[in-house]
Amino acid sequence: MIQLYTGKGKGKTTAAVGLAVRAAGRGLRVVFAQFMKGRETGEIAVLERLPQVKVLRLPRHYGFYSKLTDADKEELKAAQDAILEEILKLLRTHMCDLVVLDEVTYPVKWGLCDEGLLRAVLNEAGGAGAPDAPAPCFPEIVLTGRDAAQSLVDVADYVTVMQAVRHPFEKGVRARRGIEY
Repeated sequence: MIQLYTGKGKGKTTAAVGLAVRAAGRGLRVVFAQFMKGRETGEIAVLERLPQVKVLRLPRHYGFYSKLTDADKEELKAAQDAILEEILKLLRTHMCDLVVLDEVTYPVKWGLCDEGLLRAVLNEAGGAGAPDAPAPCFPEIVLTGRDAAQSLVDVADYVTVMQAVRHPFEKGVRARRGIEY
């Protein structure tokens, strides 16, 4: 099945990490892929220590989309397409049970990934998009990020919208190590 965690609230990546840890704890093989992120984070530091988890990330941090040059965008798209290609290979060879595509909504929104490759990855999730088909247990695919495209909402079996009611950032509190990253 396909799960989508979207919305403007905090907790999308955190929920996906929690599911990845739960799956690894039950012996499932997990691929945790991050899009648009290249900085060191606490969750990646832990996931990389788990033998059942393969982490796929960008080769470097590219920064905010609004500051990217055209050359940066081309390089970023190529790097993100390479991640999707690796995931597709792992899925087709039955080398993973859970795949997390963290922050994948942004490359879709900004045209920074090959949507055909992404569709191929999503199609590997058994009965996705076929409501009457019996859904197999694995692979499970999790998508995260704000402003999910309608095409992602439509294909998802689970859709969770995180809603921000209040956040310390509104009062000028910066992201805190170990809490937000």
